[in-house]
Amino acid sequence: MAGSSRSYFLEAGRASISRRYRNRRIGEFLKELDLTEGRSTGVPKILRVMKANGSPLPVFETDDERSYFLIRLPVHEGFLVGKEAVDDVTPGILRLLESFEGEAGRADLMAALRLQAEKHFREHYQQIAIKQGLIEMTISDKPRSRLQKYQLTDLGKRVLATKNTHQ
Repeated sequence: MAGSSRSYFLEAGRASISRRYRNRRIGEFLKELDLTEGRSTGVPKILRVMKANGSPLPVFETDDERSYFLIRLPVHEGFLVGKEAVDDVTPGILRLLESFEGEAGRADLMAALRLQAEKHFREHYQQIAIKQGLIEMTISDKPRSRLQKYQLTDLGKRVLATKNTHQ
């Protein structure tokens, strides 16, 4: 990596303030609009937050002339949902996932989806979402209980959270 001695300081959370500006007016203008922070304040914050949530460390890259600055922020593996997992979710199942607010009974879910046929709901929504690991029963040992409710699994929450990033 070019400029490795400089990237050591960045990875350690220390950044030297550059006195050589490419365009001082643009930097000052962006700061006035609150679109940027003061010089060298964001790197320590990035390192602190990524370490706190268990994410891999960022990768810094620059060249000796400091003509560019690139930072790669790797995604925490716990937030990864494979593109295949999102692609397998039909628009109907996605609507089902979006209708959840905590736990929900079958009738509530059917009403949210504006469905009336229980068999259709069970075959085309409920069972598919359960098999894909997107929703789960709250009383798993009594699947036919009249008190049965459903909730999103962690995978269901991640698919829902990332639905727009893979479209």
